[in-house]
Amino acid sequence: MNIHHHPELLDRLAGAFALGTLRGGARRRFEALAREHAPVRVAALIWQTRIASLNELQPVAVPPAAVWSRIDNLLKGENEARHMQQERQNAAASSLPAAGVAGWLGNLSLWRGAAAAGTFATVVAVVAGLNLRDQMGGEIQQLQAKLLSTPQIEYVAVLSDDKSAASMLVTFDPRSKRLTLQRVGSFQEASSQSLQLWALPPSGGPKSLGVLGSDKVLRLTAGENDVKAIPALAISLEPKGGVPSEGGPTGPVLFKGALIQKVL
Repeated sequence: MNIHHHPELLDRLAGAFALGTLRGGARRRFEALAREHAPVRVAALIWQTRIASLNELQPVAVPPAAVWSRIDNLLKGENEARHMQQERQNAAASSLPAAGVAGWLGNLSLWRGAAAAGTFATVVAVVAGLNLRDQMGGEIQQLQAKLLSTPQIEYVAVLSDDKSAASMLVTFDPRSKRLTLQRVGSFQEASSQSLQLWALPPSGGPKSLGVLGSDKVLRLTAGENDVKAIPALAISLEPKGGVPSEGGPTGPVLFKGALIQKVL
């Protein structure tokens, strides 16, 4: 299957690849496809860019007081055991020659120091592992929340006037079922008039997608069936509040443009 011809599946696999949840043979196959197909590489790069700054945003995790108490108790126990062992060695070494005693005790101190350092390093590694697990869990939750709130743009249109000047940018997010329109031109309708957005299907008359307010950025609710297989959109100038969809536009069509479905 040509994965780059299936945008939704490619987007999901690229997200799993960037998060590290795509593993084993599936990850190796995705890497091979990325080497061969530019759209696959672009999808992976987009996801990696989305999550690249999470480590910088994550606040420093402070270990609970109980963790440091356990470390302190372990170190105190180690010191007491070393002290008792030192006393036993001193008692046993009193009958040995001076040179032999000094050399033996020197070597013993070296090994005791190494054992203490190893114990402390193990404790620190365990604590760091626990903190890292908690931190990663928080990052994953934050990432999931961000992904849910990030618009998934699938359709795009640039509506222009009769002089080919761009006047309105339209995007559609199928997950939130939302059309977002941004005014990019200088046109502003009178207070007694309204702009109305129309879908222009391949056959049949125009279908109203909603009446626009006067804000710079406008949002309308729409289902994917309202825009799927629609080749173009148009905006007409209508009386205040718009006109019924059945009759089509009654005023002049000011802006028009092709509706394009994104590949990625």
